[in-house]
Amino acid sequence: MERTLVLDCIKKIGENVKIEGFIQIKRDHGKITFLDVSDRSGLIQVVVGGGSGKDLRPQDAVSLIGKVNKRPPNLVNPKLATGEIEIYTEKVEVLSKAAELPFDMGGKDLTLQLPTLLDYRSLTLRYPKVKAIFKVQAALMEGFRKAAKELDCIEIFVPTIAASATEGGAEVFKVDYYGHKAFMTQSPQLYKQMLVPVFERVFTIAHAYRAEPSVTTRHLSELTQLDCEFGFVDFNDLLDLLEHVAVEMLKFTETISQDLLKEYAIEPIAFGKIPRLTLREAQEIIFKEFGRDNRKEKDLAPQDEIDICKRTKEKNKTDFVTITHFPTKAKPFYTMPDPKDPEYSLSYDLLFRGVEILSGSQRINSYEQLLESIQTRGMDTRDFEMYLQAFKYGMPPEGGFSFGLERLTMHVLNLANIREASLYPRDMERVDIRLGK
Repeated sequence: MERTLVLDCIKKIGENVKIEGFIQIKRDHGKITFLDVSDRSGLIQVVVGGGSGKDLRPQDAVSLIGKVNKRPPNLVNPKLATGEIEIYTEKVEVLSKAAELPFDMGGKDLTLQLPTLLDYRSLTLRYPKVKAIFKVQAALMEGFRKAAKELDCIEIFVPTIAASATEGGAEVFKVDYYGHKAFMTQSPQLYKQMLVPVFERVFTIAHAYRAEPSVTTRHLSELTQLDCEFGFVDFNDLLDLLEHVAVEMLKFTETISQDLLKEYAIEPIAFGKIPRLTLREAQEIIFKEFGRDNRKEKDLAPQDEIDICKRTKEKNKTDFVTITHFPTKAKPFYTMPDPKDPEYSLSYDLLFRGVEILSGSQRINSYEQLLESIQTRGMDTRDFEMYLQAFKYGMPPEGGFSFGLERLTMHVLNLANIREASLYPRDMERVDIRLGK
């Protein structure tokens, strides 16, 4: 008999079916055993008669043939897609026996400390609510790709080993590259810029590496970036483009992940018109309305981001706000200074529910100006020969932006730590296993 996916059993009431999956929960009731069995499509209740379910345990991989029955009205589970049916069988074949679990995975929430959650990563990823994180993450990725393609961007694939540090000044991972010095890329930035004269509009989903000696709830040593870069655009075009991609990506995610977001009790996103504030305007608001004087700072403090977003939600009925014009000296060498006030740059962050989820800028596209910017910052132009080549032979006005996928996932689901939003997180203390063991 061919295998039937759990969700397809809804259409086969009264028929015998063969399902295969994992036992999630087992409940013994004398000669009858109740199992919750899951496969890639969903979860279904299986009733095992004849006392044959005694030796089964959670996470056993099983195969069974049984009859699909309607549940009695008083036993329907409205929270389950298959909640109106169950399968009755008298024999369950164990395809692979699971060892006794080191902790209970049968409850609604997996209440484990983060180190334990990660030490047993291959096991805890099976837990439905943990698995849901990465289904939402996949939806964010798909939504981003869809939005970028709708803007006529072509997908590119860039290397993760580079001859120089992309941002300059930030901590990087050095690599012995056949006896030569190389680095793990801090971002796909330089490579995507070089492709603007080739394709005009590009996007990439790339790994980036930051050797920052810090352990926080918001940073990883290896992260996934969702990047777009556009040619023949000005600053206002870029603001329109970044807001469009962010909104469309999140609308798509809300649409196809409704049930998963409900599982995490996530409120619907407010998609009102997005206000735009310069950094100085935002800091003035913080000073006047919240009593904190951060007007000399080069960025918003975390609490500033939270307060600006709360204020925006009340006044503008949206969960987003765009902050522009950060100090030029605080931004990478390729960031375009504002011609009207070169102390500040044509840069931007997008805040969503109190956290920055995107950053970017209009870029310097003049070869001479770019050379000067690199030299002024004490960097060696010889480290950027291929990159500069693209500008020497004609680079249009251009710019772009980047999302951090793990940070965005963390924030959409209100997770406490970004490591929960990474399948296999890398930080100062962990490369699969804890380094301090």
